[in-house]
Amino acid sequence: MDREKQIIKTSIVGIVANIALASFKAVVGLLSRSVAITLDAVNNLSDALSSIITIIGTKIANKKPDKKHPLGHGRVEYLSTLVISIIILYAGVTALIESVKKIIHPEVPDYSTAAIVIVTVAIFVKIFLGLYVKKKGNEYKSDALVASGTDALFDSIISTATLVAAIIFIFTGFSLESYLGVIISVIIIKSGFEMIRETISEILGERVDSDLARNVKKIIKEFPDVYGAYDLVIHNYGPEMLIGSVHIEVPETLTAKDLDRLGRMITGKVYAETGVTMTGVSVYSVNSEDKEAVQIEKDIKEVCLSHDGVLEVHGFYLEREDNTIRFDVIIDYDIKDRESIYEHITAEVQEKYPDYKICPLLDVDMSE
Repeated sequence: MDREKQIIKTSIVGIVANIALASFKAVVGLLSRSVAITLDAVNNLSDALSSIITIIGTKIANKKPDKKHPLGHGRVEYLSTLVISIIILYAGVTALIESVKKIIHPEVPDYSTAAIVIVTVAIFVKIFLGLYVKKKGNEYKSDALVASGTDALFDSIISTATLVAAIIFIFTGFSLESYLGVIISVIIIKSGFEMIRETISEILGERVDSDLARNVKKIIKEFPDVYGAYDLVIHNYGPEMLIGSVHIEVPETLTAKDLDRLGRMITGKVYAETGVTMTGVSVYSVNSEDKEAVQIEKDIKEVCLSHDGVLEVHGFYLEREDNTIRFDVIIDYDIKDRESIYEHITAEVQEKYPDYKICPLLDVDMSE
């Protein structure tokens, strides 16, 4: 069964389970005058709505690419996750307002056996549902399902707290309902904010997963003519649409025909083994037959790497025709004054090799 069908199937299970729980909890909550159980019922309805949004988002995300969106509509899934996060946040704020009202104007709850049974059943249903939905979300790389599953597991904790409050009231006559409602609300609000923050971060564009980046580079460097793979960039256009580009170091003796063949082989193998579509394979030529250039490269790397914060030096090439030395240097993002280090490196290398025009490039740490 394909990814879209699995996500929809999982979401439908969530809708049915949450509507059933919401119905029972609403009746029991109103009859027992329990604000915690009533709020829990409302939360179940918001969970059902989240599953509906997940289905709609998945349907849109799986539309075929068109002229306006040639890379597909996969990022809609992140937008649907953002909507779900806002719903969770809204539910938390609403619950907080109602809980505070109950503290100001308290009502004594009247728990029945049915109320206790419903809450107990809800705990087990939510645990099962949360584990199931989250597992499917991770399996099919659906942030919306992962969010729904996490929320369901979180709900099981809330229901457990509600059950404890009910038992305390039955045996002591002391009601924790409204105060428990405040605690539940604050936790829901916190969860909503965190989900919004994480989703916005994904929409903005996060650093590619380090394991994936290392794997892609490893595959590329397995080709005999590739001395190194650098500047790997992978853009996320949805869970199933990853677009990448890379620079490879190759001997300067390769012809355009050789490079064309190598680029096509790299593109095919990377896609077959990782699912990443490499739309660009650029080259750094290497002084493979110039022993002096090889030694100069080694010396320059030592100079650069002696500075704190310098992560890597690559793309070195000594051009004899105009006595130019080119290389890229990557400086850690955590270094506040990256430009200052870059200027010091340029000056040191120029002093060491005054007969050459030094052309370093301050590169960006895009992956790993």
